[in-house]
Amino acid sequence: MLFRSLFAAVGLLAVGVAQAQITGAGATFPAPIYAKWAEAYKAASGVALNYQAIGSGGGIKQIQAKTVDFGATDDPLSGDELAKSGLVQFPAVIGGVVPVVNLAGVKPGEMKLTGAVLADIFRGQIKAWNDPAIAQINPGVKLPSTAITLVYRSDSSGTTYVFTDYLAQMSAAFKAAPGAGKTVNWPTGLGGRGNAGVAANVTKIDGAIGYVEYAYAKQNKMTHTAMVNRDGKTVQPDDLTFAAAANRVDWKSEPGFGVNLNNQPGADAWPITSASFILMYRAAADAKRSAEALKFFKWALNSGQKLAVDLDYVPLPPAVVKLIETSWNEIRDAGGKPVAN
Repeated sequence: MLFRSLFAAVGLLAVGVAQAQITGAGATFPAPIYAKWAEAYKAASGVALNYQAIGSGGGIKQIQAKTVDFGATDDPLSGDELAKSGLVQFPAVIGGVVPVVNLAGVKPGEMKLTGAVLADIFRGQIKAWNDPAIAQINPGVKLPSTAITLVYRSDSSGTTYVFTDYLAQMSAAFKAAPGAGKTVNWPTGLGGRGNAGVAANVTKIDGAIGYVEYAYAKQNKMTHTAMVNRDGKTVQPDDLTFAAAANRVDWKSEPGFGVNLNNQPGADAWPITSASFILMYRAAADAKRSAEALKFFKWALNSGQKLAVDLDYVPLPPAVVKLIETSWNEIRDAGGKPVAN
């Protein structure tokens, strides 16, 4: 299947590890665009990227252990966490998390959900697809009596954090249990490792619902749902609705650019939107490798944007890119000199 070939492609980037000049690990949310960027960047520069999509929790652990040149997370670290670990954080790309279902007779985007109904589904209170709560907001959609099977991330996941944070904002009951986090105690269902694992389980289980980064849903021709946003408008996931969610935020308002893009106002805003973040040490353990990593991200943020749009990610605005590049001056070698050039 396509998601397997995609991750095989990411894995191929690690061939000849001795030759790889940049190493990273973490979030699966941006893995499709990192794979595209890595391929194009190697062709342009000769520098290879070995990125392991192991989940945001794993990426944070890897950078804290100094086993990679950068970590990647969709759940940004707080200012205190960044200071404690001596890390610099910046966003690389914006995307959306989408509910995906396996439901006979229902077309992609045909069924819509509200945040409250989605929260009740994922806390196990709505158990069948023809439940009145779903039927009421979907007049004209033929909903079967099929039992709902929840599919969730089994690994420590920034995608899970983004999704559960949104549900916790929309439902006090969900906030109480299972709550928001990179891992939560789901009331029922089946776990899958990575976005690819969730996509695989949803695809093979009749009546399943899960959550994945939109590129996985699009590339694997999965059935996504529409969502009713904060303004009460029904929206479909794409680069335009993800961009609408990010248009009004103040990226300077949080340390490390760690703004929350969930449930943003705007008639066109997709309600489950996130940036994916990069983590690097302020005091570079290997200045040359840190410099190479920053060269890669400089290329990605300036020359790799068409590839991001092709996968329905959202490039960061030029003004934000300038802020990010300025923040790189905090990453310094043993002599206190910025490694970026």
